[in-house]
Amino acid sequence: MLALPEFSQGAACAAAGEPTLDDKVRFLGTPATYGPGIAAVDTRETHMSWVFLAGDRVYKLKKPVRFAYLDFSTLDRRSAACCAEHRLNRRLAPDTYLGVAPLTAATTGLEISGSGRIVDWLVVMKRLRDDETLDRALRSGALGSRELDRVAATLEAFYAHADRVLFSADHELAVRHSALRDDCRVLLDARFGLPLGTIERIAHAQRRFLAARADLIVQRIRARQFVDAHGDLRPEHIWLCEPITIIDCLEFDAQLRAGDPLDEVAFLHLECERLGRRWAGERIRRRLAHTLREDPTNGLFEFYRSRRAMLRARLSIAHLFDQAPRTPDRWPHLARAYLALAAADTACLERLLGDERPRVRTPKDR
Repeated sequence: MLALPEFSQGAACAAAGEPTLDDKVRFLGTPATYGPGIAAVDTRETHMSWVFLAGDRVYKLKKPVRFAYLDFSTLDRRSAACCAEHRLNRRLAPDTYLGVAPLTAATTGLEISGSGRIVDWLVVMKRLRDDETLDRALRSGALGSRELDRVAATLEAFYAHADRVLFSADHELAVRHSALRDDCRVLLDARFGLPLGTIERIAHAQRRFLAARADLIVQRIRARQFVDAHGDLRPEHIWLCEPITIIDCLEFDAQLRAGDPLDEVAFLHLECERLGRRWAGERIRRRLAHTLREDPTNGLFEFYRSRRAMLRARLSIAHLFDQAPRTPDRWPHLARAYLALAAADTACLERLLGDERPRVRTPKDR
């Protein structure tokens, strides 16, 4: 596997006699754990959690991992993360997030909410239907304007009531420059075989925009338009049920979650286009344009979109830094798809700023 430049992953070793992560996954993946009436458990693994779908309930167990951007390596940290996930997600899914339950261990074995000592924590949710996600509707094409308008109305109400976040404009711009450097450091690693010239061009346009149009971001900060947002607004997190339900906000870092709602909507717009339904993203964007005070001529939306696409490309390819990456063939393909979308937005930014192409650096230059 590739050497790890920025992600430090580790799992705390279980003390003698303590249940291991494998023990917990095996227990939670067993139908008998949940009592009579549960014939099967649908077990799913994500980068940070194990998820168990049993009957009409979902139980989420956070992995004891540590990355550059989060730390779930101790029981206390996982407890705090579970409580934060429950509290924050109830803003957009109050009927779905039911609570936090201890995973306990006694001489007879593991239990959910038992009387033994607490060995981990679970987020407990109501199970939602997989076929009702915006992601599924976008992929199938079974999507109408009414559903999109309901999503837009839900987001409009959320942003109107979300806590405003006070930012230092200088700090925000410094963070954006730092994130761009982080993206380039990973994406320009020649071992990944990504299109280096395209990446250089995207990064060059983003730097130019920040140099020439930083005042657009500063004005929005000073107008107190930045909020404690969702942080990960993707179609697979949006359910088109009644009412619209949006889950899995970015709970582990308030700074990463806080931002400009226009940026968040640009991310959703990007994901709609990646799934072949740009028109759906456009419908939501137009419905929210007045509320979010978007000026479609200043390029800020395209800048936000291109930054999100570059970040998603970096996060995708960074899976290959894991010691045993899941579905390793998927990530280069996904990274290239995001880079292609970022390149399209780069063309818009170049027209706005005046077409100025960068010199493509060689490995020696780096």
